[in-house]
Formats: sequence, structure tokens, C-alpha cells
Amino acid sequence: MRISFVHLALAALILALPPATAAQDAKPNAPRDAPTKEAAAVKKLLEEKFPGAAVTGVSKSPYFGLYEAQFDDRIVYTDAKVTYVMVGAIYDASTKQNLTEARQRELNRVAWDSLPLDLAFKRVKGKGTRKFAMFSDPDCPFCKRIENDLKRLDDVTIYTFLFPIDQLHPDASRKSALIWCAPDRAKAWDAFFEGGTLPDNKGECATPIKDTALLGTRLRVAATPTLVFADGSVMPGALPLAQLESEINKGEAEAKRLAAKK
Repeated sequence: MRISFVHLALAALILALPPATAAQDAKPNAPRDAPTKEAAAVKKLLEEKFPGAAVTGVSKSPYFGLYEAQFDDRIVYTDAKVTYVMVGAIYDASTKQNLTEARQRELNRVAWDSLPLDLAFKRVKGKGTRKFAMFSDPDCPFCKRIENDLKRLDDVTIYTFLFPIDQLHPDASRKSALIWCAPDRAKAWDAFFEGGTLPDNKGECATPIKDTALLGTRLRVAATPTLVFADGSVMPGALPLAQLESEINKGEAEAKRLAAKK
């Protein structure tokens, strides 16, 4: 049984901003120390105090002598005796960067090469040298918003996984099947978002929709659109065009850096 943070009886606390010097020294992407006996003890205490919760990756953080733990689907901070558990974000006071979010993004990274791209359809804009993948629902209003911005992107290859969320959009699976069964899936997708036109078929071909649902569960995709960039970082939401461009470029640069380390 998953334990929600309501059951933790904690308010959503935001940690006080650290002094500028401490914030400058704390690099969100710097590797944490290897697991220690102390970190293992913290993990054990968390599991004892919150039975049933998924506690992983406990390590000493660079902030205030606290320990960082992956607790269910987020990062929490605690002291060595697990007397207190703090939920919230730590910011760099100088750059205003959300260090907790950056760390969570690093921890949630997936291997790009592990993505089954045969379950997606591909759109190439310009030379298509940059890339990202997207989980999308044809009836999702936020997907429509990001599709409008995608028209203005250049030099990018977009892999779209059909991810209808039937609980919210009861007709999304049918529309997804019709689009997948079209002779040109990318063209059918664009036509639907531009004018609401669906392809003229019965949607009875073999589709990957069940497989993409399983993939989304494995990657903890809970909303559409959800984007996966070249470095494997996963980010939900219809990002504004400027931020989307920035995240694509950031993903490409980080992917090259990681490849150079191998």
C-alpha cells in the first residue's frame, strides 16, 4: 500500500533558503557520496516509521547536514535520527534555481536507448538533429497547446507515444487507434490537432496503445503531455516554446556529456 503524504501528517513545508555560500557550493547534479552505514540506518528508520512507503536512494545531501531520500515519488529531507521529515524545495539563493527539482530530474532520468521508439510515430522538422519523445492524448487540452508551439520548432525529431487517458477523455482511445491506423500517422495527428479531422478508417489495426500504457506506468507518466529529452530526463507539462527550446538543448548537451564519459 502506497502511503500518501497526508498520512505523514506533515504540512507541505518549504525549506528556508540556504545562505548564498552554501547554495553556491551545492551542485544539484554533483554525484552524492556512496551509500554509507549512516544512510542505510536512515533508510531503515524511514521504512520503520512509514511502513509500506517506497524509500530508495538515501544519501547525505549537501544541505544543512540533512539526508536526502527518494520517498514514494518525490525527494524528502530528514535528519540522521529521522526525528523530522521535510517536504519541499531547496532553492539556490543566488540563481533562484530549484535544486530539489533539478535533483529529482536527475534521479528520474531514463536511458534514451531503452525507449521502444517503434511504439511511437515520428515527426521530423528541418534536419531533425535534436530529439525528444512525448506521451500525448488526442483529447488533452494541454497537448493541443503544446502542438501549437511545436509548429514553430525547427531542427527536431519528435517521437509521439499515444497515451490516451480514458478516465479523463473517454473517446481518446478510439481517436488514438484511428490515427495509428492511418497510412501517414504524423499527417493524421497534425490534421486532427489543426482541424479536428480524423482519418477515414475503422481503427481496427494492431495498435501499441496497451504497450504504451505499460511503458507510461514504468516511467511514472501520470499526465499528458509528458516529455522525455535526449538525456533521458522526464518532464510533464505543456512547456512554453522558449522553455521547450531550452530543455531540448539542455537535454542534447547533457546527453553528449554523458556519452563522452562512457
